[in-house]
Amino acid sequence: MVNPLTNPPTHPDHAPRPADIRLVVLDMAGTTVADGGLVELAFDAAARHMGVEPGSPRHAEQLAHVRATMGESKISVFRHLFADPGGDPDATEDAARRANRAFETAYGALVDAGRIAPVPGARAAIEALRDAGRTVVLTTGFARTTQDALLGALGWHDLVPLTLCPADAGGRGRPYPDMVLSALLRTGAADDVRHVAVAGDTSYDMLAGRRSGATVVAGVLTGAHDTGRLTAAGATHVLGSVAELPALLGVV
Repeated sequence: MVNPLTNPPTHPDHAPRPADIRLVVLDMAGTTVADGGLVELAFDAAARHMGVEPGSPRHAEQLAHVRATMGESKISVFRHLFADPGGDPDATEDAARRANRAFETAYGALVDAGRIAPVPGARAAIEALRDAGRTVVLTTGFARTTQDALLGALGWHDLVPLTLCPADAGGRGRPYPDMVLSALLRTGAADDVRHVAVAGDTSYDMLAGRRSGATVVAGVLTGAHDTGRLTAAGATHVLGSVAELPALLGVV
C-alpha cells in the first residue's frame, strides 16, 4: 500500500504552470538595472586598493574570475581573490573586507555619478506583475549600502515590498538558494516553491533558482552571460529582457 505522506501521488495535469506563479524574485544589476559594466570598473578600483595593478597578469586572472562569477556575493568573490597564502582565515577575511569596502565605495560613486539606468521596460514589467497580484522581490549580490544606492538612484524604494542582499538571508548569496527562499518565507506570497519564478542574467542566478525549487528560472540576455551559459546552468527559459517576463507568466 502506498503511503500518501512518504509517497505522495503525482498529478501531471496539475503540474505548476508559469501562470500559477505567485512570487517573482528578480536580480538587479544586469537584469532590471543596466549598469554598463560598472562591476568591472569598481573591481579595478578595489584591485588597485589591494596593490594589484590593472594590466598585470594577476589582475587579468582576477578579472577573469570576476566575470565568471557574476551574480555571486561580492564578499565571497573577494575571499577567493585575496585568500591568505598561508591559509590564515582571519587574514583572508580582513583582506576580503578591505577589498569589498573599496569595491562598494567605487561602485557607489559611479551610481551617484548617474552611470546606471533601468533596463528598458523593467519598471513597467514589475508594475504589471504587481498589478496582476504577483509579489515581486528584488535581490542582489551587492552589500545593502550599494543596493540602497541603486534603489535610491532609480527611485525604486517603494516599487516592491521587499529587497534582499546576501546579509539579509544569513550571509550566503548566489549560487545558494537562500535569498529566493528568504523571499518566500518573508513575504508568504506562495505556499509552494513551485509557485516561484526567478529571473537573472548570470549562471549563478540560474543555479540559485534551480536549487530553490522554482518552476520558472528565466535567464535574460541584458547582462553578463549568454544563452549557452544560462541554459547550461539550468535556465528553464531564456528571454531577451525582463520586459518579456510578464507575458511568460500569463500577465498581459
